[in-house]
Amino acid sequence: MTEPAFSLSGITKSFGGVRALVRGELELFAGEVTALVGENGAGKSTLVKIMTGVYQADSGAIRLNGQPVHIGSAAAANRLGISAIHQEPVVFDDLSVAENIFITARPRRHGMVDWAQMYSRAAGILAELDPGIDPKMLARELGVAQKHLIQIARALSNEARIVIMDEPTAALSHREVEELFQIVQRLKREGRAILFITHKFEEIFALAERYAVFRDGAAVGSGLVCETDRSSLISMMVGRTVDQVFPKQEVPIGAPLLQVEALSRGEEFADVSFTLNGGEILGVYGLVGAGRSEVMQAIFGLHRPDSGRIALRGETLNIRSPGEAIAKGIAYLPEDRQSQGGILSASIGENIVLPCLSGISHRGFVNRRDEHALATRFIGELQIKTSSASQLLEELSGGNQQKVIIAKWLATEPQVMIMDEPTKGIDIGAKTAVYRLMGELVAKGLGIIMVSSELPEIMGMADRILVMRRGRLRACFSRADATPERIVAAATDA
Repeated sequence: MTEPAFSLSGITKSFGGVRALVRGELELFAGEVTALVGENGAGKSTLVKIMTGVYQADSGAIRLNGQPVHIGSAAAANRLGISAIHQEPVVFDDLSVAENIFITARPRRHGMVDWAQMYSRAAGILAELDPGIDPKMLARELGVAQKHLIQIARALSNEARIVIMDEPTAALSHREVEELFQIVQRLKREGRAILFITHKFEEIFALAERYAVFRDGAAVGSGLVCETDRSSLISMMVGRTVDQVFPKQEVPIGAPLLQVEALSRGEEFADVSFTLNGGEILGVYGLVGAGRSEVMQAIFGLHRPDSGRIALRGETLNIRSPGEAIAKGIAYLPEDRQSQGGILSASIGENIVLPCLSGISHRGFVNRRDEHALATRFIGELQIKTSSASQLLEELSGGNQQKVIIAKWLATEPQVMIMDEPTKGIDIGAKTAVYRLMGELVAKGLGIIMVSSELPEIMGMADRILVMRRGRLRACFSRADATPERIVAAATDA
């Protein structure tokens, strides 16, 4: 084994008596990808902040190319050639692309910024990543994927040898993910050591040579990816054997609940027809841009369809707003929970009662006792990990935020629950909790539409699977007939 390019050993870190890291161990090797996996709260974020100088460890050793180093600040990390690419791109919208790339170290001449050199160097780096990006354009004109490229260009500009990628594919389309993977392969060929943090097992096995698993603030396993498998990684992550990641309950399928007939809207989707039965989880699969979310938003009243029929228990609905959909018993859990699903700066209780304020208000004033009672009920039923109903939503882990948003809609007592990417960005333990909750809901007679880009999730939880491509339904599979090959073939032009 060659010497690690970067290593941490015996790292500890506490906050106010709470130990976030108790035994942080990590080794990164030049020209290789190491996948860092673990549940939310496992210590991954704390470790990364220590690597990038945001936090300083209480104890332990950090070595760069075998030599002890102290990373006392973000600037120190930058000087040592350590660069991080975050899930949410750290980009300044009102600065140019070139200024963003060289935000930490702009080329200077005679004490002044050398704009010509900066634009020239930025153009050279961008030519290898995306020639279509003009270094003089404002960052606000870029899409999410291009903003990720700016972060990568920033790492290349300071010749970073240690590159940290924290959930970089969370907001990318299938094509953009493939392009990112090609860039990662290039970084490997250049001899850079890459730490890749992800919840997606397919990414681990597609990209990484090595893995490191954290649990409860400690390193619990590491090794070569070629010598492990998905079930072994999950077992290390959760500390127990997981025989069934998808706890699918066998529930009798009831009568037709929601009927959608020939629903169309502009160029977004056309002639979409399906039926959701009570007690059924109906999976909807498709690549980004297939029109899945647009159909669900039309059913929920966020957008008006141009034509078609929506019926609930045989009654034709004319839904003109989300409020009308909620009144009829339809709930919609959006894909982007942080900007669309909940109010991060509000309390758990305030989020849970938000869609049913009229039921706990009198003359325009919210009855705080009723709010607390309703919130406490769902905190218990969904086992939301929190100190109290008054805790802010932004202070919870991703999995518990998702539970709060689900609780918000359960408080409306829906008949139909539309769940758009319900486990996006949460760890395996939180995913399993959401899956169990889905089983409990359909056992009570609810119908669930689950929109998902994750094949294992669709196949593990859905009773039937609809596949969309380019705004149209292309296939419908029973649970028994569905295979990964058939689903992917229907979702693509294969």
